[in-house]
Amino acid sequence: MFSVIREGLPLQIPVNELVVGDIAQIKYGDLLPTDGVVVQSNDLKIDESSLTGESDLIKKSVENDPILLSGTNIMEGSGRMLVTAVGIHSQTGIIMTLLGAVESNDDEDGIFVLLNLL
Repeated sequence: MFSVIREGLPLQIPVNELVVGDIAQIKYGDLLPTDGVVVQSNDLKIDESSLTGESDLIKKSVENDPILLSGTNIMEGSGRMLVTAVGIHSQTGIIMTLLGAVESNDDEDGIFVLLNLL
């Protein structure tokens, strides 16, 4: 379940019901299921190591680095984000789709399939 604001009302909805345009409430301990943009931040710090390899926590705010990516973890703080991409259209979804394209290719040149998709 994930907390969102829809039509001004707070709701708890299953992750698979998140849609672009939702305002999601995010907090310490959350694994982000979607991509989004910070619209409110209370000392948000994100672990992006699953996507970038960067071991330092990244401070996020409306003014400073507001982009949030699916598959990353909220390590400190809380806030709200505007959902901008879900499922296969999110960063994690795109990566998984591309990896699947390479793995399903029997050629030794699978990396070229990946590059062509980019």
